[in-house]
Amino acid sequence: MTDAPIADPAAYTPPNVWTWDKESGGRFASINRPIAGPTHEKELPVGRHPLQLYSLATPNGQKVTIMLEELLAAGHSGAEYDAWLIRIDGNQFGSGFVEVNPNSKIPALMDRSGPTPIRVFESGSILLHLAEKFGAFLPSGGQARAESLSWLFWQMGSAPYLGGGFGHFYAYAPTKIEYAIDRFAMEVKRQLDVLDRRLADSEYLAGNDYTIADIAVWPWYGGMAKGLLYNGGEFLSVQDYKNLQRWTDAIAKRPAVKRGRIVNRISGDPASQLHERHEAGDFDTRTQDKIGEPAKAAGA
Repeated sequence: MTDAPIADPAAYTPPNVWTWDKESGGRFASINRPIAGPTHEKELPVGRHPLQLYSLATPNGQKVTIMLEELLAAGHSGAEYDAWLIRIDGNQFGSGFVEVNPNSKIPALMDRSGPTPIRVFESGSILLHLAEKFGAFLPSGGQARAESLSWLFWQMGSAPYLGGGFGHFYAYAPTKIEYAIDRFAMEVKRQLDVLDRRLADSEYLAGNDYTIADIAVWPWYGGMAKGLLYNGGEFLSVQDYKNLQRWTDAIAKRPAVKRGRIVNRISGDPASQLHERHEAGDFDTRTQDKIGEPAKAAGA
């Protein structure tokens, strides 16, 4: 950061009352709006498994598919799931999706394992729901449970600074604003240091065991540690966080993580894209390098 005053050639004085009269600019501007609710009618598809996931392989989406693959790897057959693709191009405003998540954000889950379907939205809530449902990846009590939940909610509160703050102004905003980038870079580096210090004393975030805390944090901060988010690795000197790097590498080697991170993915190496997942064999037969079909949104 610099200490010199920042000259803004386009100084902005906020009006007394804000009105939505133009796009904000930048990536995703065409779908941003200050109101909720559906924009069109579209039912969601329903597969044959108890758990129906509607998602995209963003860091938030990866949390849930990694969790489901970890549950299956641990022998919880009831965690079989259908993963339907929801592209962030307006499909999140379809009436069926809004019924599952009134906030119109991925991921969203319908748990149809009981007599009455249960909707669950917000990635942290989905992880907690699944952990309690299957009695897995969450300690039953004491300091270990409290630690796991604390780091889970730390992630939910911290990631908006990483994605909505640093990521937006560094990578997506139509103009580079020095103050905004400096402000959010400082906070992200502080967060990386928080993790690095914790992981100097603990193998995993909650202690000796891998939990939903690690599953929640890894797609965001593991991705940043490897420079995979916003092309910001060099800018943030992520290589300096040695304990975070150790933890990131260890989790990346888990077979369930390797599977979960490619579900609903629509970019990158075609071999790492499984647009939809309906059975375990899809990882061997339905990745894009094998079928070569364009990605379609759920319900399209």
